[in-house]
Amino acid sequence: MTQLMTKQKYKQTEIGEIPEDWDTCILSECIERLEAGISVNSVKEDIQLGHHTKSILKTSAVKNGKFFPSECKGITPADIHRAKLNPLANTIIFSRMNTPELVGECGYINKDYSELYLPDRLWMSIFKKESKVNVPWLSYLLSYTTINKKIKESATGTSNSMKNISKNSLLSIVFPYPDPKEQTAIATVLSDTDELITSLDKLITKKKAIKQGAMQELLTGKKRLPGFEKQKGFKQAELGEIPDDWEIKTFSDVIEGFSSGQTPYRAIKEYYSGQIPWITSGELNYNMITDTIEKITKEAVRKTNLKILPIGTFIFAITGLEAEGTRGSCAITGIEATTNQSCMALYPKKGQLITKYLFYYYVQNGDRLALEYCQGTKQQSYTARIAKKLPITFPINLEEQTAIATILSDMDSELESLEKKRDKYLMIKQGMMQQLLTGKIRLI
Repeated sequence: MTQLMTKQKYKQTEIGEIPEDWDTCILSECIERLEAGISVNSVKEDIQLGHHTKSILKTSAVKNGKFFPSECKGITPADIHRAKLNPLANTIIFSRMNTPELVGECGYINKDYSELYLPDRLWMSIFKKESKVNVPWLSYLLSYTTINKKIKESATGTSNSMKNISKNSLLSIVFPYPDPKEQTAIATVLSDTDELITSLDKLITKKKAIKQGAMQELLTGKKRLPGFEKQKGFKQAELGEIPDDWEIKTFSDVIEGFSSGQTPYRAIKEYYSGQIPWITSGELNYNMITDTIEKITKEAVRKTNLKILPIGTFIFAITGLEAEGTRGSCAITGIEATTNQSCMALYPKKGQLITKYLFYYYVQNGDRLALEYCQGTKQQSYTARIAKKLPITFPINLEEQTAIATILSDMDSELESLEKKRDKYLMIKQGMMQQLLTGKIRLI
């Protein structure tokens, strides 16, 4: 059973303070050479692993000591014969040429990938046979702590968008070197934590797919919940078939109010020192908003003629809809709040439409609706006039609307719980790396 040891002696080295029984090492002492792939032409669209006989890795395939084989693109038929370097087991891939944020990132390879190839912007480390370094441990170390910072700082280049690391710079990096047995113990603990995080990520992905399928079935009436089954047929609506006993309306038919916000004058900094939540379109993440990045004062609300939205208000993005991350984005307020001019609040007519059903309907169809209805050349946007024309389909029975929204809301709650659990383990892992990779806590 692994035990922790915290009381120990330290010594000062060229890379700072390390445990007395640790040494320092230079990368060139354990890496024999760094091999790079070659530049080839790739297909434009992203692909899933295995869709092409040969695929070229993207520079985003390595980050935080991990390797993501799905980050790849297919190689054009004319260039297939030029690809040559496969990722090999028990090696580390380095991003030698990338943006300032991503240059110097690395990832551990745990098996051979014969269908994947490295581009010229990635290096693969070939370790010396006599080296006793634990490669997974080294990958964790080089992707975290001050060592990773030194690697990034060694990158050169005049461009703010692209930096480059030389082989000599990387191989001259000095790092703390515990006994190989301790390296293995550290790598095992961190790897076990990674496996737990990965399993949660997979479960979250699965639950999201289940929810997406449920939305598709429930919001079109293809599946009716117990107590609301009808034996009637279907009729055609703008977004597809719906049951005969459902309504086909426009937003103007079922929404009694449309309102957008404003941005208080930025030059008056005091406006942004209050306690009133102020929502921007960037915070509309298909979620319930319970806090905001910025908060404003009562004076800002009064001077800007802002409306304070009640809890449970549906809001959606109305500008910048040419961007995939903004188009179709929406939320429900979990707090009383104001918004900027890029958000529009909708108030459904009582007795016809419940807000949560409207929310899930727009989550499912907002992207498609924005593409079809929004206007503008450089910056596509909604106006209230355009928003009123948007189609909406729904069951006439308010109880059925509520039942559909409740099922989907429960799924969201489960996903939120899983994501919080995953985020908790990510924080735990960060703390473990900080302690174990610097020798502040020892495994014995």
